[in-house]
Formats: sequence, structure tokens, C-alpha cells
Amino acid sequence: MSVTCVDEFAQALRTAITNRGLGLERLREHLSQHGVSVSLATLSYWQTGRSRPERKKSLQAVVHLEHILQVPPGHLFELLGPPRSRGRWLRRAPEPMSAFWPEPSQVEHALHDLDTQWDDQLIRVSQQDFVTIGEDRTERSFRSRQVLSASMNGPDRWIVIMHSDEYDRPLPVVRALKNCEIGRLVRDEPQGFLVAELLFDRALRKGESIVIEHELVNEELCPLAFSYERRFRLPTREYVLEVTFEGSPPASVVQLADNSSVEPGRTLLDVALNVQPGVRGFRWDW
Repeated sequence: MSVTCVDEFAQALRTAITNRGLGLERLREHLSQHGVSVSLATLSYWQTGRSRPERKKSLQAVVHLEHILQVPPGHLFELLGPPRSRGRWLRRAPEPMSAFWPEPSQVEHALHDLDTQWDDQLIRVSQQDFVTIGEDRTERSFRSRQVLSASMNGPDRWIVIMHSDEYDRPLPVVRALKNCEIGRLVRDEPQGFLVAELLFDRALRKGESIVIEHELVNEELCPLAFSYERRFRLPTREYVLEVTFEGSPPASVVQLADNSSVEPGRTLLDVALNVQPGVRGFRWDW
């Protein structure tokens, strides 16, 4: 990892702490309330660039820090850059599927009865998301297309995790559109979580690829739409996001990848190559 990446993360963390007006002790208390234990020395090292978050618990702490410090999801995480090499033959293991969510325990609970063993063995060649926002500014549908390649014999499913900020609302209906069918579903409306298995027609062989499509459709009590986020646990070679507003466009838009302002329009487009773990998407105000 280059020194520049460390400096950028440390500087962004210092700025966020200053803007929020929190001391390190108070920040540590906030993290503790979320079940995350980080020492004052560690927080100090992170903001000065002396060290950086690398372990599973530390990376989970960064997700919580983004929430506590009120910065866009993924803003701090993406500044960490690639993992630091610790040995000639050592390859960093992927983070767990819950690592990039503010409340990992809720995701782990939802995934408990699902078969997730093959997720790490699917190479993300392409991820394409198409989001439709209705004339009444509500979330209508989300259609996704994945191009996946097997790194070993056996992968036979794709796991979809969806979280809504609007609790106690009906969760969307999951529809399989291409080369897959719905397996097990976990629906937790009080927490706004939906987890689904998309089963392939058959198990893939090593080096074999598949294109699958599915959509999530809100059929009643559609929540107002203020953002769309895609969380990446593993690197993805290509990402395309298209958000379409059937009515008037929003008043202002921010791209989550770099917290930059985007010109509002009836369509928002994000195209990225070699996407690293983190969060991409848009946030907008009406």
C-alpha cells in the first residue's frame, strides 16, 4: 500500500472528526455503543497515519465511524486502498458478507440458514444495476444483472442482500428474470432486511461463466427514494449503475464514491472499472 493512501485516509478521518466536533474518547464511546471496541491509541494512530485499519474488526469499525461521523457510506473505507502485503505468499482472505454493513450482526443472523460457501468462489466480472424512481418520488424497482465466473467447481447460487432504511414497511418482491430461480428467502420487515438465494440451473465448473438477472419490486407502500447504494465485498471488474426518475429530477445529487456533486437529471449514470471493496451509488435531495 502506498503512503499516499494512508495519508488520505488519515486526513479524511481527522477532518471528519473535527467537523463532527467529537474527541477521541467520545468517539470511542460511540463505537462501544455499537459493540465495537477500539482503543484510544488505535484511533490516534489511524488519524495520524501511523497505522491503518486492516483486520476484520477494524474494518467493521470504519463502517461505524462513517455513520457516527456523518460522512457518506464508503467514503473512509475506499481511502484505505489495497491491503498491505505481509509476506511473499500471503493473500488476504475476503471479508465476511456482513463486513460492509453498519449492523453486521443483523446480516449474519439473516444469513445463518443460507448456504454462502460458494460466494467467495464467484469472480465478479460485471455488475449492472437499473433503478426506477416513480413520478411520486418513491422506490419502484431495482433490476440487477450479474456476469459471474467460477474460480473452482461447484458454485450454484448467488446471494442477494437488501436493506431498507424504512423499517416496518412491506419488503419488495424478488423476481428471478434470467438463468436463475428463487431459493430460500429471509424477510425481516422490522429490521428492513431481505436476503434471497438465486439458484443457477446447474453448478458451474471451474472457469465457466453465467449471466443472471433479477429484480426487486415494491408493490405497496413504496418508500420515498433518497439514495441507492451498492456494497462491494469483493473486487468487481465492471460496474454500471443507471438511476431513472420517471418524474421531475432531484434538486441535488451526490456521488458516494468520492462525495462529489453531480448535475441532477432524469437519469444518473455511474460507470466504473476495477471496483474495489466499498460502496458506490448516489444520494439525492428533492
